[in-house]
Amino acid sequence: MAKLKNVVVAQSGGPSPVINNSLRGVIDSCKRFPEIFGTIYAGYHGIEGILREELLDLSAQPEEEIALLRTTPAAGAIGTCRYKLKSTQQEDFERVVEVFKAHDVGYFFYIGGNDSMDTANKVSILARKRGLDLVAVGVPKTIDNDVGDSEFKLIDHTPGYGSVARYWAYNIQNANEENRGSSPSDPVLVIQVMGRKIGFIPAAARLADPYREMPLQIYMPESNLTLEQMAENVNQELSRSGRCLVVVSEGFPVGDLGELKDAFGHTAFSSSKLTVQQVVVNYLNSVGLKAHGAARGQVAGTDQRDTMIYASTVDLDEAYKVGEKAVQIAIEDGNGFMATILRQPGSIYNVYYDKVPLEKVANSERSFPKAWLAPNGIDVTDDFVAYARPLIGEDWVSVPLVNGLQRFARFKPIFAEKKLKEYVPQTYRET
Repeated sequence: MAKLKNVVVAQSGGPSPVINNSLRGVIDSCKRFPEIFGTIYAGYHGIEGILREELLDLSAQPEEEIALLRTTPAAGAIGTCRYKLKSTQQEDFERVVEVFKAHDVGYFFYIGGNDSMDTANKVSILARKRGLDLVAVGVPKTIDNDVGDSEFKLIDHTPGYGSVARYWAYNIQNANEENRGSSPSDPVLVIQVMGRKIGFIPAAARLADPYREMPLQIYMPESNLTLEQMAENVNQELSRSGRCLVVVSEGFPVGDLGELKDAFGHTAFSSSKLTVQQVVVNYLNSVGLKAHGAARGQVAGTDQRDTMIYASTVDLDEAYKVGEKAVQIAIEDGNGFMATILRQPGSIYNVYYDKVPLEKVANSERSFPKAWLAPNGIDVTDDFVAYARPLIGEDWVSVPLVNGLQRFARFKPIFAEKKLKEYVPQTYRET
């Protein structure tokens, strides 16, 4: 009988409330085929953990902890990273293959966004060249919903987006109540949301008010408006309603913020010297409001992507199933694919799971459809609402509590025995 090939699953990039349910889908599905899959390892903190030969033994973890992954948000269970395998860093690629060979790894599942799909694709190609029979399959994840194409033929939406959309639908409802009560002194509330280059997250604010009863304005990176135009829009709303809610993307252009870049080359707005919200609030107050009082601001942080209580049950279920689909692809189709979610045509929301070649989604970056942006640049259309509304679900997720606190998965620190020399990832040697 042939020796079983072991599994490595890892995560990369920013987390989401449902990322661990994709991880659980991979683990559960691999365990259903003990005749195919050997030991299941996690690359502890993504590709960095693989480079350092830090392989967490998931097969040795209690079943209860695996089950708790469903309602464990973010990436604390096995860790994530923002380490990019650059084409010039050949030593890193060779090291990944060396680690996989040393631990008899035949299956690699990488949960992440477009950069992660590129990494999975490059690792699988090099492994073949080095004589390692490796099946690499991608599992999509990103709250930005920017993986794939703008025609939604490669993937309809990514796990994680439905939950952040739900987060903002509910938070804008709450913010509206705040603004209704405090508008005599604070007529304008500016709320900054995530979304570096694409407007799917700020657009979700419209889900809080599909019938447009709130004095709500949405400023996305695609809005193509200036601060001057924003001030004019806000003052027009103040003349009509006496108050205004301004939802602005962190990627809305307001000038130099002293931005920093992460390892992927993406702007890390939460690490910048200034925030878009600060600039907008200061500008509105400096030019003057057509109402008593002043503009005030709010910046939501990583709670957008690490809060389980706002998670969408639809998103949770789909995240699990896309993990299951990745394992099915590994068994039936082999190397070089990403599991994908596609929407069935018709008025009733339903999806199916398929595959797409990794090279088609590696470093892909969809754009927000122009047809979904309102002509005035400060709203989205009903077609967007119809697209996004089913993703936020109908019910609350049930999170286990112990002594009144959320009970999250906690894995035992059981790691594979190291077989290779210590290794420092190339990027850290170069800085």
